[in-house]
Amino acid sequence: MTDNPAEVVETIDDPPRRSRKLGRLAVVSTIVLLLFAVPWWTLLGAGTTWPPAVFVAGTLLLVTAAGALPTLMVLGHGRRHSDRAAVAGDALLGAAWVLFVWSVLGQVAGLLLLAGGVGDPARSRWVAGGVLVATVVLLAWGYAEAMRVPRVREVDVAIARLGAGLDGLRVALITDTHYGPIDRGRWSAAVVARVNELGADVVCHVGDIADGTVELRENQASPLAAVDAASARVYVTGNHEYFSEAQGWLDYMERIGWDALHNRHIVVEGGGDHLVVAGVDDATAKASGVDGHGANLDAALAGADPTLPVLLLAHQPKQVGRAARAGVDLQVSGHTHGGQIWPFNYLVRLDQPVVQGLSRHGERTQLYTSRGTGFWGPPFRVFAPSEITLLTLHATAA
Repeated sequence: MTDNPAEVVETIDDPPRRSRKLGRLAVVSTIVLLLFAVPWWTLLGAGTTWPPAVFVAGTLLLVTAAGALPTLMVLGHGRRHSDRAAVAGDALLGAAWVLFVWSVLGQVAGLLLLAGGVGDPARSRWVAGGVLVATVVLLAWGYAEAMRVPRVREVDVAIARLGAGLDGLRVALITDTHYGPIDRGRWSAAVVARVNELGADVVCHVGDIADGTVELRENQASPLAAVDAASARVYVTGNHEYFSEAQGWLDYMERIGWDALHNRHIVVEGGGDHLVVAGVDDATAKASGVDGHGANLDAALAGADPTLPVLLLAHQPKQVGRAARAGVDLQVSGHTHGGQIWPFNYLVRLDQPVVQGLSRHGERTQLYTSRGTGFWGPPFRVFAPSEITLLTLHATAA
């Protein structure tokens, strides 16, 4: 029997903690193994029968990459938080995902070639060559798409309760800027310049502003102070703010002149008519443990005239269920990135009701889901282009 209670707790808790760590290690190891084993088989195994030097060099390259990936991710996104390691790890993760996906598709193509009577080693070498070319082309194109200033996507939205005085109200939407380990200060300024060209009445930033604290990412976020809007600039938190300092980002946006809609609303007026612009915290806010945070639509709409139309900012599309029950007219969201790297959009759809675009939920509520303005992690966008959205609200059908 020990006199130190801490020793007792540690002894009791250690086995479950070790079990959880071993479980996570097993999952990560399995994922990494699949990500690199399938490409190894497609490019070097199967029936390619490459010369020994090619086989050994390729195997060593893939084994080294497989070992480096978890190490770089831990160094880049763990406690040490090395931006250089994060950039390398994120890029390697994206490249591995694209190579894996196209290796799987290459195996399917190999079966078709086999059915067509093409034998090895020609069949397997054609598949390997095709997979490599597709991967290189897609990564180069995906990088260019991720780093470019997004195109403007214009969408008309008819809102039955919108007053005639607000017909034609222009709402510019940016989201998921994810200022992070790659310094995109110039990109940020170019995004702001493009937003300002739109002459919007309301500009919204719908969360995931950055990966890191204000102190770390302010140089990239600071151009947001120059955003022009005739009536309002509004911001809500995304899930990534709760990985660093959500309240810090809310305070920062207020400091540079935005309305941080931390479960509250403002009212926009035009031509004698009014629109409630409300915002709620991200769906993960309450579980984050940050004091005073948690999505609360009742609080956001408290005191608002119930006869007025409501534009709601909520980071995740799946928050639309609560919005529909409350009779919100239009919710704008981000979070999905449109999948960012195909075919990840199908996995996103398992968690969210919509991946991108305009959709209807219930009798009154519409939801617009942006593919995002920036990117997270891997600096690639494959078949999921970024966007700056310009929503034009109409009192009658467009």
